[in-house]
Amino acid sequence: MKPPNLFFSILLTGMNAAVRAVVRMGIYVGAKVYFIHEGYQGMVDGGDNIKEATWESVSSMLQVGGTVIGSARCKEFRTHEGRLKAAHNLVQRGITNLCVIGGDGSLTGANLFREEWSGLLNELLEQGLINEEAVSSNSVLHIVGMVGSIDNDFCGTDMTIGTDSALHRIIEVVDAIMTTAQSHQRTFVLEVMGRHCGYLALVSALACGADWVFIPEMPPDDGWEDNMCQKLSENRADKKRLNIIIVAEGAIDSHNKAITPDCIKDLVVRCLGFDTRVTILGHVQRGGTPSAFDRILGSRMGVEAVLALLEASTDTPACVVSLVGNQAVRLPLMECVQMTQEVQKAMDEKKFDEAVRLRGRSFENNLSTYRLLSYHKLDSELPNSSFNVAVLNVGAPAAGMNAAVRSAVRVGITEGHKMFAVNDGFEGFAKGQIKEIKWGDVGGWTGQGGSLLGTKRTLPAKRLAKIAEQMRIHNINALLVIGGFEAYVGLLELSSARDEYPEFCVPMVMVPATVSNNIPGSDLSIGSDTALNAITDTCDRIKQSASGTKRRVFIIETMGGYCGYLATVGGLAAGADTVYIYEEAFDIRDLQVRNVIKAKHIHIDRSNCNENFTTDFIYQLYSEEGRGVFDCRKNILGHMQQVRRKCDFSSSRCALGS
Repeated sequence: MKPPNLFFSILLTGMNAAVRAVVRMGIYVGAKVYFIHEGYQGMVDGGDNIKEATWESVSSMLQVGGTVIGSARCKEFRTHEGRLKAAHNLVQRGITNLCVIGGDGSLTGANLFREEWSGLLNELLEQGLINEEAVSSNSVLHIVGMVGSIDNDFCGTDMTIGTDSALHRIIEVVDAIMTTAQSHQRTFVLEVMGRHCGYLALVSALACGADWVFIPEMPPDDGWEDNMCQKLSENRADKKRLNIIIVAEGAIDSHNKAITPDCIKDLVVRCLGFDTRVTILGHVQRGGTPSAFDRILGSRMGVEAVLALLEASTDTPACVVSLVGNQAVRLPLMECVQMTQEVQKAMDEKKFDEAVRLRGRSFENNLSTYRLLSYHKLDSELPNSSFNVAVLNVGAPAAGMNAAVRSAVRVGITEGHKMFAVNDGFEGFAKGQIKEIKWGDVGGWTGQGGSLLGTKRTLPAKRLAKIAEQMRIHNINALLVIGGFEAYVGLLELSSARDEYPEFCVPMVMVPATVSNNIPGSDLSIGSDTALNAITDTCDRIKQSASGTKRRVFIIETMGGYCGYLATVGGLAAGADTVYIYEEAFDIRDLQVRNVIKAKHIHIDRSNCNENFTTDFIYQLYSEEGRGVFDCRKNILGHMQQVRRKCDFSSSRCALGS
């Protein structure tokens, strides 16, 4: 790795969390960082469009949507002459490292610029615009890309910057629509963005439990009109008061004919006579405050991009920073671009299964999950099974628990199993609060917060005999527990008692669902993303409130018990100045009040972060030390972190883990 004090510069064109991370990481390692406003157009035009960035210039950027440095399509950059101007502007400032945030077109243009770099320098030398020394000192151009696209249509990454925020906007609209649709027994047809990729439509349909979804990668078979109308009619006969149909703007049928919201509305009205409305979301999906997940993703990718530039050598190819699983990784840029282009080629040739495969694991899993959870088979079509599965929630409520129960129930029924719901956790299990649960019983559960089954923290150790008796009475052959650390400990207690109670010698599975995200073996627990969004929302509002005041410090206490996940990642997403957690020891010297003279300072600590240095202590310390300089405010978020926030990363994807 190059020494951190080595001078180099970075070009930025992209989204705010990633921009902020690149600037601050670049400055941290001793780099000189530049903003280039208005994207490639600013690079071609030069002048005041290229400005040096400072640590303070990216303050208060995390909560701002879009990109504060601007972005623009540039026809001139597509020409050789335009790229020559851009090269001249960069050489004048010694910029030889580019961090580009955009789609496959922007990244492809950056790679072409890199390939032409030596030739462009020679042309500038021949024209007398630069000298030999400039050619020598700027001989190599390094490029690292990050993908910013709400469509999530770039191969090689599970998620692109901006996608999760767009999903939030969609589900917010769906939630608002559901209230009026249920009152009037209406059918709503929603068009979401996705001209060439159906990710937004697919995942939003999964997150809200839509009745039908149309995406470019999965054209419906001939006769889909009758099948859809039959399903809508059956749902209405089952006393479901609303129907939701989601359409990607690029949806087509098997004959490559466009499927539009208006044609779907006309079909439903003509065949069923249902009161039907069309809503086209449009650019609403691109705006608004970024979600916690997007802020964290952009921050992590920005840091990894700077590290990639530090480690680049003369022959290092251009790379793109991607998200694979829960890790930021570097992949060859042009390989990912070529694979992305192969998707469109496969779709043009009507090889839709191949297109889905090329989209990647995340897209495939979401599609298969939607199919499993949405298409109810007749009893005569189900496989024969005498397997009985009990499902229960244990621990504190967490957003997404109900979606996980719905997923488990419907997948179990699809496999022919008999599913039993247990109310009130292990305590209800011991009391015999068990009943069979059917496909329709879990309809509409994806959007419900809390736990509809009821959940308690009670452990089973004192009720083992009664729980074993209930498992014997109902012939329970498997146990699925959805919950937090109490669920984890509870299953350990049941498995430890197998020698004494043979009823416990059955498969037992736990799905982590806790805002604290403190379950061993899991990167992300159901509900933790909702809590992070609650924390970032609160911090955003505090910053807005503090903008009219001077010199104010806010102390915010988050949930988490002895786990610092919420405080740490919430602090990252909210842009907190300091985070205090149990896992990282601190003493009174770390609490010294130094130079706190700006408004909107935010310090986050977690409940139980320290036995003596509590939230109240820190608040009182800052209040006393800040007299005459700043004042202090305290916020304890409490159970607001368990409240569902429209759409969250865990609830829209928790079905995959069930």
